[in-house]
Amino acid sequence: MYKIIYIVILVLSLGLNSCTTKESKLKIENPIQQLTLDRVDAMPDIPQPFKIIDFKTLAKGYDSLVFDDTQIGDYWPLIWSDNTRKNFNQETFGIYTAMGDLRQGPENNNGIFHESLATIGSVFGASLVGIDKSNQNGKNYVGMLKNYFNSETGWDIVMNNTSPEVALLGGGYARDWWYDVYPNVLFYGVANFYPEEKDYTIIMKSVADKFYKADSILAGNYQHSFFDYSTLEPKDNWICKQEDAAAGHAYVLYAAYQKFQDPKYLEGAKSSLEALLAQQDNRFYEILMPFGAYVAARLNAEEGTNYDYTKIIEWTFNGTPDCREGWGVLADNWNGYDVSGIVGSTVDHGGFGFLMNTYDTMWPVVPMVRYDSRYANIIGKWMLNASNALKLFYPYEIADEHQSIPELKHHTKGVIAYEGIIKESHFEEYENLKAPIAIGDGPHWVEGNPDVSQFSVYGSGHVGIAGAIIETTNVPEILKLDCLATDFYRNDAYPTFLLYNSNQQEKIVTYTTKNTKKIDLYDAISHQVIAKNVYKSMEITIPLKSSRLIVEIPTGSKVVVKNGKYYVNEIIVAYM
Repeated sequence: MYKIIYIVILVLSLGLNSCTTKESKLKIENPIQQLTLDRVDAMPDIPQPFKIIDFKTLAKGYDSLVFDDTQIGDYWPLIWSDNTRKNFNQETFGIYTAMGDLRQGPENNNGIFHESLATIGSVFGASLVGIDKSNQNGKNYVGMLKNYFNSETGWDIVMNNTSPEVALLGGGYARDWWYDVYPNVLFYGVANFYPEEKDYTIIMKSVADKFYKADSILAGNYQHSFFDYSTLEPKDNWICKQEDAAAGHAYVLYAAYQKFQDPKYLEGAKSSLEALLAQQDNRFYEILMPFGAYVAARLNAEEGTNYDYTKIIEWTFNGTPDCREGWGVLADNWNGYDVSGIVGSTVDHGGFGFLMNTYDTMWPVVPMVRYDSRYANIIGKWMLNASNALKLFYPYEIADEHQSIPELKHHTKGVIAYEGIIKESHFEEYENLKAPIAIGDGPHWVEGNPDVSQFSVYGSGHVGIAGAIIETTNVPEILKLDCLATDFYRNDAYPTFLLYNSNQQEKIVTYTTKNTKKIDLYDAISHQVIAKNVYKSMEITIPLKSSRLIVEIPTGSKVVVKNGKYYVNEIIVAYM
């Protein structure tokens, strides 16, 4: 349940150079009142043992090894060519879902079985950390993703496989709704970086049109297991009803509206979101729910709507879904290890969190703070806990006695993580291990799958999300979070960063600028310029248990308030 905390913020006006600082106390008349969330309140202020790994370096290392088809060693290379030419008359590529997966590779199932969660996710992650995947060693991996656009089946959306021939081998192709919606969210993420890529506009419009038609037919009722985008009919089976598919529809449709400016896409985004908001119970299923919060925040900020989406945030975190019991965010300590912040089941075998889901939840909720800064403290504290706990998935970061197959970790070459973290092993042979246990589901997917299939290639490929967002500071427990890194299809914006101080006392942080020229630092929470004429770096003070939402504006700029929004040179720097 949400409670309003009224925070009086003391802002320090800092000096004009790195040698001296001048402190002045400014009266703040309209600081943004912060919300709280019980689930995040239950997380530690400083999780232990504390270490934030270098996600950006890890993402670049993953890309350099996984996209190298000359890698040698057992279970390598992890990439292969697929020349079956499904949907587009071109060669594409596959990446193993998990290491050693018997269903995959060039010699199995004609090389067709590969999942877009791994391939599109890996291209997306690399693009986020600045790698051009459209021209890498003579290959255009961005263009090759088009084969996932299932035109030959008439679905005309991006799907988890390139064809139905391998649909029943694993994953949820055409039967498990999130598996059909999320690849399109990922595709739109990739497309943001490559606006001129051939055929992408056609695919993006087709996807948006299909989602718009589906939403119109559903007419607010998303209580189905999946939707047949070929026949435009909702379907039901043994899988949970997935009402949060509406969040995926809303995200794609609003992105399409921003890109193409077709008002029907805005209409569809609102309609999809309203279907989600009309739910009385938590229907969080896998990953789509938090994208609904992001869309709601943007619509309120940019389109003047007034959606109360607090329950979407609650549903994302609280672990209270009706069907997928316990799905949410962990808030726990296992044998001295804080696992708070990890996304997954809060009840399965005492708790079972997943790598991909944790990375991917960062994508919508960090930029959400730009549009609704009331959530700065909530997201700042969650990010600190999640960023710290993520190291537990990596076999060279967690102690051997807390992982299922430490003797095989050399196969990962330091860039592939376990799929999950569990409290009580779901494999009989590992029941003696003490929590937290780094483990994976791979051996359960198909009979004979090797133990190394617990190492998750698909999840590890999404590390670029964290790599793009997270930067450490000179105060280890205060992260600098890039709020623009995953804020796609947006208007012009100045560099914007969230810094949250979870300590019991105020902290002085050396803020390093993104700009090469002198700038001013504007805090979108206190609505004050807290430092002027900053060149490269400046010490700033962050009060205890508080956030700064720093916007780097041209030095000497005047902040103008118009219709409740704050502007610098006609660019919005604060939405409330």
